[in-house]
Amino acid sequence: MIKNQQELAVTSDRIVRFQKQITILRQVETNPANYRASVVGFLAEIDRMQLEIREYLSMHPTELDAVFERV
Repeated sequence: MIKNQQELAVTSDRIVRFQKQITILRQVETNPANYRASVVGFLAEIDRMQLEIREYLSMHPTELDAVFERV
């Protein structure tokens, strides 16, 4: 789970890098099956990171503090 603004920025940057990698694969991979096999992991990781961002942004900062104080 994302704990602060710095982790949010790192996760957002990572999503952008993965999207760029997928864009490159779209340009260079000529076989559709190979393309899908190549990007499935990237897409799953993007989905996971976007969910983390959504969870972080859905909480007020005081709620985040309470969550991490319990850990």
